[in-house]
Parts: sequence; C-alpha cells; structure tokens
Amino acid sequence: MDLEHKRAFGASVILTCVIICGNVPHPVGAYQYNNRYAGDQVFRITLTNDTEVQALKKILGLIKVDFWQPNSASLIHRNATVDVHVKRNDTQHLHARLKLERIKYRTLISDLQKEIEKQTGYRSSRKRRSESPYDYEVYHSLEEIQNWMFEMNRSRPELVTMLSLGKSYEGRPLYVLQLGKRSRPPKKSMWIDCGVHAREWIGPAFCQWFVKEALSSYKYDSVMTRLLNHLDFFIMPVFNVDGYRFSWNTDRFWRKTRSKNHKFHCRGVDANRNWKVKWCDEGASSHPCDDTYCGPFPESEPEVKAVAKFLRKHKKHMKAYISIHAYAQMLLYPYSYKYATIPNFNCVESAAQNAVTALYSAYGVRYRYGPAATTLYVSSGSSIDWAYRNGIPYAFAFELRDTGHFGFLLPESLIKPTCIETLKAVKAIASGLLKKCNTDNNRFSYI
Repeated sequence: MDLEHKRAFGASVILTCVIICGNVPHPVGAYQYNNRYAGDQVFRITLTNDTEVQALKKILGLIKVDFWQPNSASLIHRNATVDVHVKRNDTQHLHARLKLERIKYRTLISDLQKEIEKQTGYRSSRKRRSESPYDYEVYHSLEEIQNWMFEMNRSRPELVTMLSLGKSYEGRPLYVLQLGKRSRPPKKSMWIDCGVHAREWIGPAFCQWFVKEALSSYKYDSVMTRLLNHLDFFIMPVFNVDGYRFSWNTDRFWRKTRSKNHKFHCRGVDANRNWKVKWCDEGASSHPCDDTYCGPFPESEPEVKAVAKFLRKHKKHMKAYISIHAYAQMLLYPYSYKYATIPNFNCVESAAQNAVTALYSAYGVRYRYGPAATTLYVSSGSSIDWAYRNGIPYAFAFELRDTGHFGFLLPESLIKPTCIETLKAVKAIASGLLKKCNTDNNRFSYI
C-alpha cells in the first residue's frame, strides 16, 4: 500500500467505527420500509409498433412510475419489453389505459411489499445477524460488508490488502480489497466493482462471493491459484455506499448516489452516467430528478472521481475492468455511447464468448453478449466506455439474473447459483489476461 492510501485508510478506520457503531440498520419489524410498497405493482408491457410506443409514452407521462427496464422513457421503442414499478394509487388507471389502447401487458409482481418481505424475510434476517460464520447466501447491509472487509484484511494478510480510495458524498469510506500474491515488479491487474446502482443487491453479494472463493480455493484450485499468483484483483464490493445504505433503510428501489442538488429537491446522480466519456449525451438525462441524471459535470460524484483517479494511476497494469449490475442476463462491452466496433473487437468478443460459455456450463443459464449499445441500449458517460477510452483493453459490464420475474428482488435462495455461474465467467475473463490474443485468427495463446 502506498503512503497516500495508508494515510487515507488510517483516517477511514476511525470514521468507519463511528459509522458502524452509530448506524446499524433497524431490525426488521412487522413490515419493512414502513409498508410503503403495499399494493404497488410491476407491469411488463410488450410493444409491437410505433403507435403503441407513442401511446405508452403518453400514458406514462401522466403518472409517476419507476422504470426498471429500460431505465428511462426515452429508451422505449417498438418490439421492446418495458418493466415499470407503479404506485398502488395508479395501478387501476394503468390497467384500464393499457386495455383501452390494446397494448399487451402482464403483471409481473402483484404486490411489491409482499415480494420484498419474501426476498429478505425473518429467517434470513436472523441468519444475517449471526456473526459467525459469515453467511454468503444472504444479502448484507453496508455496515456488515465493511466489517467483513476488515476481517478479510485481518485474517489473510498474505493475500489481501485493504485500501481506501477516499470518501463518499455523505462521508463514508470507499473501501477496496486488493487480492493477489505479493510480488515485485507489479503484476497485471483486474478491477471489479459492484453496487454502482444501489438497488442491485446481487452485485455486492457477488463481490463478496468472489473474494471468499478466491481466498478459500487458493492452493486448492489450480486455476484460481494461477490467477492470484499472476494477477492482482481490486475488488470494490459497494461502489455507491450512500445509495446502497439508503436502499436498505429507506427506499428499496433507490438507484442513484445521494448527492444534493441546489436547484432541485431531487437527490443523487446515476453513477454510471457520470464518467468523462461522451458525458450527458444520448441515454443520459440532464434533469436532476431522473434516474439517469448525468450530474452537473463529469466526475461530479466523489465516488466516481475517486475510482477514476485510482484507475488512471494504475492504468499501466490494469488490463481488465468489470462492473457488476442487474438485471437482464447479459455481458456487455464497449461501446455504450455509439454504434461502432471497438479496435480490438475480435479479442474482446472472444473473451465474452468464453465467459458466457463458462457461465452456461454451471446451470444452463443463457446470457446474451455483445456491444452495450446494440445489446442493451445506448448510454453515455458509462464506466466501461471510460475504462476502455483510458487504455484498459477489456472492459465489461455484467447484468446478472434474472430477466424480470424477480427483477431487483432476486431471492436469497438464488444468490449461490448466480454467484457460482458468474464466478466461472469472471475466471474465464481473468484467465484470458494470462494469454496473448492474436487479433488475426482470434485465438488465445499462452505467454
């Protein structure tokens, strides 16, 4: 750890103690989130033509909805599937209007509150609170994750170094775990972040799973041993610490950061639209109340700025960037902001294909893969485009399970299979970094 990070880390330890001691989430009561989602529904709307698109946009313009997929009304197009969370007072109106317009739809979730209670019910609440052993098959609060990071750092000093990259908008430390066998000179590196969007809880669960598996299988699993011997992994389990905590305590479906806007009462910026690459263009909003708000300027969010600074500093050795999101079951790579082919397309496409094949081998779950703009939708200011633009040759965004049945409320019973299959994909990408890609014949060879 360099001097700069040691100082930041030392100062953050004290702050973390204050945060952890003072902000333990309240126990789950009769209803989580004060029963605020009772009667809310999630609709899946299927559009077949432009007339239906215009009609739907008009309908949704009259009521306040929470877009799940896609994350903005501007991204609705024909032959698209639209998932929206609708407040209980508006559900009957939407049912009636969709029937009137003869737009095909179905109710994915009939009572959102009940689905939330199912996802993290009383059983898992009790399990989660038990300190030992740490349960990787339940969702954990920010405080529990940060305590766990300290424990990983304390118990495995030969493979783990804990770094602090700075502080969030609300003053919480931005912790990263560096995994790998100590060596000089520096090794090739891979960055993995989770929890960029607060409501995507499966992300932080995967980052923890990855660390657990890496450390427990070192010297037992030949592939992981080789990876940790030859690579450094920088793992950020919760990128958007303020938003993640808010999604636990106040609004389960919060997406953005928690920064304040001086002109509007709305808070937060989309941390995946705030990067300095084609900033605030197509697929991002300039309005602070929108879920895809790009921020007042690039890297306005301290979380984005801290990670960008770290990646710039280490870009000489950083060969892969991975960001874990949900939901859609996709593996995406640049570009996000335009319909164009990246220069090293053959190598990246081959790595993606190997990853989804490895993922499929676990449980037969199929992932689509391809450039983000064509596979998902166009978005500007994204982290994978920024990473690629700044010299990291392999930049990927995973959209984990599922395809909408549970959406952001993936049950804890599916944490294990989701993490097992995703680990296979990440290991495949990491293994590719230890080989040289021949762009002519699109094949890897060991170096």
